[in-house]
Amino acid sequence: MKKLFLTLMFAAALLSSANAQLLYKISGKGLEKPSYIVGTYHLAPAAFADSIPGANDAVASVEQVCGEVDMAEMESMAGMQKVMKAMMLPDGKSLADVLSKEEMDKLNAFMLEVLGTDMNNPMVSMQMGKMTPTAISTQLQLVQFMKKTPGFNPEAMIDSHFQQVAKKSGKPVIGFETLDFQISVLYTGTSIERQKELLVCMIDNQEFNNKVMDMLTEAYFTQNMEKILEVSEMKMGSSCDSSAEEDEAILYKRNADWVEKMPAIISGKSTLFVVGAAHLPGERGVLEMLKKEGYTVEGVK
Repeated sequence: MKKLFLTLMFAAALLSSANAQLLYKISGKGLEKPSYIVGTYHLAPAAFADSIPGANDAVASVEQVCGEVDMAEMESMAGMQKVMKAMMLPDGKSLADVLSKEEMDKLNAFMLEVLGTDMNNPMVSMQMGKMTPTAISTQLQLVQFMKKTPGFNPEAMIDSHFQQVAKKSGKPVIGFETLDFQISVLYTGTSIERQKELLVCMIDNQEFNNKVMDMLTEAYFTQNMEKILEVSEMKMGSSCDSSAEEDEAILYKRNADWVEKMPAIISGKSTLFVVGAAHLPGERGVLEMLKKEGYTVEGVK
């Protein structure tokens, strides 16, 4: 797997097709200075920024950076406490109260495979037994990615990197969304029943999920935006797929909200926007929506 990861990184540095694009320049419509938008993969290392043509020049040239959220807010003590609270079931509840015995047996078997231990371990039960199903899913998927990616460092990720570079240069950092909003989208906006269903779906469809993870990782590190769109739209044809309503809440409504906010932001200061790459492509993606608003959007080589 280490060989695969290194191969992907090497390919990302060499690929120069029309699809190899993560950074875009935003100009026109009376803007005095261009702004930029870069697509990220939330699990990509900070060092990958050096492999995105023009990214370092972009963050150096703009007057501010705008992320999905100001990472300093998320990484503050108060922010981490908010996230941890959102990852926990209501007081007095545990996973054993939420999952049936059969579902708990499935979870334990999956945890043994991924972690080498399960909820029968008192220490593990104390640490994870009161987490929501979504939080459990997120933690297990993160561990799976870490096992596939030697040298993975959760404290040096690409989203934080651009914001940190800006702050070191004395430039403002802002966010499209508040931490409270992101928490509602990622953790608290879905019913416990639906969270439980999706956790069981993850366990029951490991082959499909691993395939999607590998394809998305490859698509990002080779900077293939069309492939990122294709992978993000892959479905199994069952209730395990995200619903139209969930897609609206997680993706499309947020895209529209960001594009609505961007004119005021870039008319005031040239800005590097740093958002998940899946938000960029497609008819309802940020890039096409910006073009429909009259801006010129060009890939940076």
